[in-house]
Amino acid sequence: MGLSFPPSPATLLSLLLLSLLATTVSSSDYTTLVFKGCADQKFQDPTGVYSQTLKALFKTLVSQSSAAKFNKTTSGEAQSAITGLFQCRGDLSNDDCSNCVSKIPDLSRKLCDSTIAARVQLTGCYMRYEVSGFNQVSGTELLYKVCGSIQASGAGFEDRLGSALGEVEKGVAGGGNGFYTGSYESVFVLGQCEGDLGSGDCVDCVKSAVDRAKSDCGTSISGQVYLQMCYISYTYYPNGVPSKSPSGGGTKGNTQKTVAIVVGVLAGFGLGSACLMVLKSACKKREGGD
Repeated sequence: MGLSFPPSPATLLSLLLLSLLATTVSSSDYTTLVFKGCADQKFQDPTGVYSQTLKALFKTLVSQSSAAKFNKTTSGEAQSAITGLFQCRGDLSNDDCSNCVSKIPDLSRKLCDSTIAARVQLTGCYMRYEVSGFNQVSGTELLYKVCGSIQASGAGFEDRLGSALGEVEKGVAGGGNGFYTGSYESVFVLGQCEGDLGSGDCVDCVKSAVDRAKSDCGTSISGQVYLQMCYISYTYYPNGVPSKSPSGGGTKGNTQKTVAIVVGVLAGFGLGSACLMVLKSACKKREGGD
């Protein structure tokens, strides 16, 4: 539903509640599942060599996550080798990074079973692996996107959003090791590239994600775009970005219109909308009792 910009008082109330929810999320919010992608083919593993190799890979990656935000390694040899990596958001502590990454192996086994390649993306981290010889995809391949359902249709929003997203493009090229988070005129933005991506390729990847957000999310006040080698997110707060920025990039609280590019995507529930529904129901009951 299109809304004038700035939003109406009712919309401001909705967004205020979303802002409050964003500032009071628990520390475990960074382990919320965003999406998963599983290859169609499973390991042909009569001797169990692949399952043991994958188990060893997971163990190594989890152990490395207590000391680094990104690492890539290979377990096994020759045709049975499996390469994997993890990456945490640049603003997570080492403890939070380790806690986030440690959730993924069990999730991967439950969600993807014994597929020859998989990626599990949580709010604060992700892990992916692939067997030797697996076909590579482009670094700018679209994996997943989600656009908030609330629209800002008046003049000025698109320019404001464009300027904010431009800050992400500049920020990832700076000294943040391919990670940037900040705010510009009430728009909270975040972007990150995979840890071993060169600076030039990182900027190109983020630019592709920004272009996708502009074209696909339009005037949505929030959005997330995940490409193979980078991702971005943004949220507009009419009352200003909360002092404690939302841990997931901000679209989790809205009622979502989700486009799942990867099979089996699991999206978050609209907590903000649910909160408003509860409040509305309570008001109706009170009116009925007067």
